Amino acid sequence: MKNTNDIGKHPHVYLVGGGIASLAAAAYFIRDGEIPADQITIFEEMNIAGGSLDGGGTAENGYVLRGGRMLNFSYHCTYDLFSFIPSLTDPDVTVLEEIKAFNKKIKTHAGARVVEGGSIIDVSSMGFSNKDRLDLMEMMAVTESYLETRRIDEWFEPAFFKTNFWFMWDTMFAFQPWHSAVEFKRYLHRFLHEFSRINTLAGVDRTPYNQFDSMAKPLIRWLKKRGVRFEMGVQVTGLDFCEEAGKKVVERIHYVQNQQELEISIISRDLVLVTIGSMTADSSLGTMESPPELITGKKDGSWRLWEQIAQHSSEFGRPFVFDNRVEESKWESFTVTCQGTQFFDLMEEFSGNPAGTGALVTFKDSNWLMSIVLAYQPHFIGQPEGVTVFWGYGLFPDRVGNFIPKKMADCSGAEIMSELLSHLRFDQAREQIINSCNCIPCMLPYITSEFLTRAAGDRPEVVPADSVNLAFIGQFAEMPDDTVFTVEYSVRTAQTAVYQLLKLDKEPAPMYHGARHPEVLFDAMKTMLI
Repeated sequence: MKNTNDIGKHPHVYLVGGGIASLAAAAYFIRDGEIPADQITIFEEMNIAGGSLDGGGTAENGYVLRGGRMLNFSYHCTYDLFSFIPSLTDPDVTVLEEIKAFNKKIKTHAGARVVEGGSIIDVSSMGFSNKDRLDLMEMMAVTESYLETRRIDEWFEPAFFKTNFWFMWDTMFAFQPWHSAVEFKRYLHRFLHEFSRINTLAGVDRTPYNQFDSMAKPLIRWLKKRGVRFEMGVQVTGLDFCEEAGKKVVERIHYVQNQQELEISIISRDLVLVTIGSMTADSSLGTMESPPELITGKKDGSWRLWEQIAQHSSEFGRPFVFDNRVEESKWESFTVTCQGTQFFDLMEEFSGNPAGTGALVTFKDSNWLMSIVLAYQPHFIGQPEGVTVFWGYGLFPDRVGNFIPKKMADCSGAEIMSELLSHLRFDQAREQIINSCNCIPCMLPYITSEFLTRAAGDRPEVVPADSVNLAFIGQFAEMPDDTVFTVEYSVRTAQTAVYQLLKLDKEPAPMYHGARHPEVLFDAMKTMLI
């Protein structure tokens, strides 16, 4: 394919990856950059856009969510994006208005945030020692360069990881003790306002349906209606560069489509934005009868593409820091489709929460450190009445279960359900529930790779200093102070890339940091003392 845009008014824009970062970038190129939509192309390796913001399936074969996401009033960039995207169900209402209306109606206030021994435990106290409090305050005060590549468990005493705070914080955000102290520090600053309500998660915003139906679908529809080109089933395998005035210029994109190796030649004023790495790369699904496979061969092209690009400049990051440590980055999720409401009825009786009003239910004594969440139903557009869907995950898939004598990674969906029902002591209903549900496990080898210990430069800048027409977006581009593993991070990198590449006199909305608000800091300190 030859680019003929040599004399046109606007640059061509090529977005590699069809996740929320690329979708957001396309939207901002149209709205703020005034780039004609038909000059924007999105390349996606899968046959469906949305990236990690996914969800799909049927009531008959089972629904699947690889992950679950919570939103927050502090997601300024995300809420800006969806303030101009119409909802799927009502074109006169934006997605943001729909989300706000839903959360005004369905309020989160968990009655069973942590369970132990089959009983709800009181987690109104953080459970800190004075040493824990001092360590937390010191971490918030030191610089990121001081922490460097330290792990969280190199900063805190072992007892810290037995506190109520840790069980709630690490399952809310999916932190592990060996993850980066820098990333943990960023979360403390960014989400300090959650301290006073961490035991109920009352400040969380949710979408009316899963995030693919509620966020990705309407955004994709908006882009397609304006003429953005979606090239599906395309694996971008590499970029070629030349130099202009000592800077790197992308001059060619190599890709595979329909088993053919193809290329696009581009000019320096055209723009290339690449979503580097992937949290959900090489994910695999199991069944009620079989466990998922752990894939470590980088079958997905996202990591290999970043590795190819990184060879061209030290400013393009170091992907091996994130994609060669699967034992530190994997965990396993599962989605359960139930024919009937029996499990949901039992959970409402147990927790006091109708579906959608609770939050993560974490089993503190689970060897897998398993958590589940029951969303408001229906959770999928078109989900039949009487069918219910919930999601869960285990942070330690290589540990043997408390009731099933196998590693979670080796368990079928039926065995995962049996372990869950045993933790809840729903023994009398076990057989009936298992026979009427479809639990689909999902192994995610890179799901927390963005949390791994790293040094400055391991993640590239959104627009590297030596780049003319290339930007990096998504979870593995560096956005100072912001918190990875959030939709907000991807959208902020997208906004930043658009504004910098087009040299617009515009910047993303300032980040919200709870620690910079005296009233938030005061409330957090009070909570820490309980």
